[in-house]
Amino acid sequence: MADDDNPDRPDDDDFQEMLRNLLGGGAGLDPAQLEGLSRMGVDPAMLQQMMAQLQHAFATGSDDGIDWSAAKTQALHLANRDGLGITSGDKQDFDQAFALATLWLGEATTISDLAAPPQAMTRGQWVEVTLPVWQDLAEPVADSIAGALTSAIDEQTPEEMKQLIAGAGTFMRRVGGSLFAAQLGGVIGRLSQEVLSGGDVGIPVMPDGVAAILPQNFADFARDLDVTDDQLALYLGTRELAHARLFRHARWLRLHVISQVTEFARGIHVDTGALEDLASRFDPSSPDELRSAIESGALLPQRTPAQDAALARLENLLATIEGWVDVVTSDATGRLPEGPKIAEAVRRRRAVGGPAEQAMASLVGLELRPRRLREAAAMWRAVTDAVGIEARDGLWDYPDLMPTAEDIDDPQALIARLQARARGEEPERDALDDAIDALLAQAAEERASDDAGAGDDGPEDPRPV
Repeated sequence: MADDDNPDRPDDDDFQEMLRNLLGGGAGLDPAQLEGLSRMGVDPAMLQQMMAQLQHAFATGSDDGIDWSAAKTQALHLANRDGLGITSGDKQDFDQAFALATLWLGEATTISDLAAPPQAMTRGQWVEVTLPVWQDLAEPVADSIAGALTSAIDEQTPEEMKQLIAGAGTFMRRVGGSLFAAQLGGVIGRLSQEVLSGGDVGIPVMPDGVAAILPQNFADFARDLDVTDDQLALYLGTRELAHARLFRHARWLRLHVISQVTEFARGIHVDTGALEDLASRFDPSSPDELRSAIESGALLPQRTPAQDAALARLENLLATIEGWVDVVTSDATGRLPEGPKIAEAVRRRRAVGGPAEQAMASLVGLELRPRRLREAAAMWRAVTDAVGIEARDGLWDYPDLMPTAEDIDDPQALIARLQARARGEEPERDALDDAIDALLAQAAEERASDDAGAGDDGPEDPRPV
């Protein structure tokens, strides 16, 4: 029997109405429609579960199809799960540690103090204030996954069905974006259980001029160190203040770091072949396979050469920043008996990263590792010993003064330039100076030629007509 003669098959109007209801455009399927679909071989219970997924995606999705509120909800759920807080007594102890750290930093750097007082922050508070930055970092990947999933569905849908399921592409975009946002929230929530301070991840995730430590995470970090809580709080508080002071002093630095991250993120794209394979068997009622692929980074192909170069520049920049913080903190905490032990633990921790940082790397394809931290710290130490604190900190006054990767390789060349500047000598010329002079000379010749051409016309007759 032909399909058109099948008495169990709903007519086109009924089928279109059921699809509209299924995709969130109607009031839901009534019992008669469910019975009709059952005769077509569709499980009504499975259909109802699928509808719940669809309606949730449409109810919570934003205009761009990515429900970032899911990230916040999931992150806060994990951050606040143990119910730990900071008592008033603990807060007073940390305020005292910050006050002493501020005095010590005054002897180790010429960069001025913060305007806002530092604070002891809970995991949940850290999530609240840093989430906008994580969202900005993850958005290119989320958009790529959501857009590629939409395109995959569109390409695999027969032409005769596209009009009937016109809303499916939007739905799939929202499902993909919502799953990614939920995974991001899970990573941020776990990260809140690992970070020790606002500057602990290297990039400026805290608001400008805000310094904070997370005492809830001190216990895990200090478990094998055998150091007292007050020394740990003093060291970590000093390091956090140095990091926050630097970004507040060099106001261009925040944009410089974020721009480097953005440059890397622009090259992120999704492995469309892997995504199309997933889309061909995607079940909205059981999105575990898609969720697992997003979480593991399986949808992100290997980095391109351009991304490798951008990542190398970012790693050098992070190492330059953290190397300065490392040296300044070491000098400021010289009175702490256990300071060197804590410093070495911090360096190793930053070099390896915790499970949540590794999960973030899989999710967005970005590893925030200052791989040359020790070399950068050695450079800053050599500069400090050679020219002093004031000249060293002056390198953060303007972007073009900041040490480069070549300076990390050869600190003596940087020291020689600083010493020559202190003597009032002109710095040694390089290829860039020659190129600038050539451009200026060419511009001067063109102006002279234009002036000579204008003079050939002779002076205007000043007499009135």
